[in-house]
Amino acid sequence: MINPKEFLENEGYLIIPNVFSQQEVACIQSLLNSKIDPCAEGTAIHATRKILHEIPSLAALIKPGLQKYFDPILPGSKYFPVKSIYFDKPAHSNWFVSYHQDLTISVSKQVATPKYSKWTKKNGYFSVQPPIELLQQVYTCRIHLDNTTGDNGALRVVPGSHKQGLIPPDQFDQYRTKEVICNVPAGGIMIMQPLILHSSGRSKGGLSRRVLHIEYAAMDLPGELEWEEKIIL
Repeated sequence: MINPKEFLENEGYLIIPNVFSQQEVACIQSLLNSKIDPCAEGTAIHATRKILHEIPSLAALIKPGLQKYFDPILPGSKYFPVKSIYFDKPAHSNWFVSYHQDLTISVSKQVATPKYSKWTKKNGYFSVQPPIELLQQVYTCRIHLDNTTGDNGALRVVPGSHKQGLIPPDQFDQYRTKEVICNVPAGGIMIMQPLILHSSGRSKGGLSRRVLHIEYAAMDLPGELEWEEKIIL
């Protein structure tokens, strides 16, 4: 029998089906639709940031289901959301993402801080690359609102690659032979370590792939640095 905590630690990702019921998924989508027009044809909207901040009731809705699994699986202290994005891959707004590691965090403002580098600002949001020790303590949870397979842009990951530290991009190809397609049913979640090599393809045939992407941490940032979206429930 698979030990979920050990699997996440060793493989860098974990898929848990049936975390949310069909009714709960419908409630989540209803809250999202109250802020986002799902029928807006021709728009370029495919990612909506700070969605938990924009819809406070959404954070309260998903907390019980997630907490049931977070407490026994994630190591150490209590984790809290520090970034949230709603991703949608509909037919009119589709894209692919090549293999990469998530090496940056989102913060509220730019503050010169030792060991924090490669600052960027895009659409008013600041990102920075922190020390690898911090990245190793961050986890991403993806709540799937549609059945997700290779046909509608499921993530592809390289199990265990998170243990290799910062991997030079010119070495990514040598890892791809070990890739796994992460099929996740609607209502299921995927927990992953940001250092794991991952990618996703385009959605085929107009199939939606709606995902709530939430990054979690259990520590404050040093000095005057602050998380972009720290939410304590």
